Parts: sequence; C-alpha cells; structure tokens
Amino acid sequence: MAKGKQATGKGKGGSGGDKDTKKDDGKLKPATSVKVRHILCEKHSKIMEALTKIKEENMRFDKVAELYSEDKAKLGGSLGWMTRAGMIGVFQDAAFALQPSTCDKPIFTDPPVKSKFGYHLIMVEDRK
Repeated sequence: MAKGKQATGKGKGGSGGDKDTKKDDGKLKPATSVKVRHILCEKHSKIMEALTKIKEENMRFDKVAELYSEDKAKLGGSLGWMTRAGMIGVFQDAAFALQPSTCDKPIFTDPPVKSKFGYHLIMVEDRK
C-alpha cells in the first residue's frame, strides 16, 4: 500500500512538479483568482499621462491610481481578489496573463487595455 500511495503522490506531485518547474521558466502557474489593481480612465490621453507617471517618473502604481483613476477603486486602484467570472473578457485575459508584482516596481499592461468602461492599466499583486 505504501508503494501505491507513494506512486499516487509521485504521479500527482511528480508530474505536477515537472510541469510547475517548466512553468516557472517564464510561464505563469495556473490560478483561479488574482489580486488586482488598476487605473481606469475614460480618455486615452489621461491614461497615457498615468502611464508616463509610472514609467518615466517612477511613481508608485497605487499613488498614480489615486491621482488618475476614475472609478470606485481610487484607494490605490485595488479591486481585491477577483476570479475569472468577476471580470469582463479583455480585463480578465490581461489580468491572468500578468506576473505578480508590487506597487513600487509594477508589471502592468502596456499598452493600456480598452474595455467598454474606458482604458485600464492593470497590475496583479498575487495569484492563487
């Protein structure tokens, strides 16, 4: 029985471990939810100003969100933990494709993502 249990453990953990190792080499691990921040602007010119603040002036993502975002997530742009079902298509695709990062060194959507709500700069803080 120990052998059977071991094989099952190795089968799931072993192959999964191999796949996870490959995914760590530049690919993301599968996730069912992401901890998301964004900056939403109705006008393209305003989102580009926000993008400039982050890229050229090295401002923190959350501070730029407070200054520029036009939605309810003005508190640093945090939307909290979200699942795929809780987001619109283009936002979801972009969010789940991003590597987790921090507000002081964000990895975000560049160029901004266009949705029916406007233009978004999206960053992911964590995945699970």
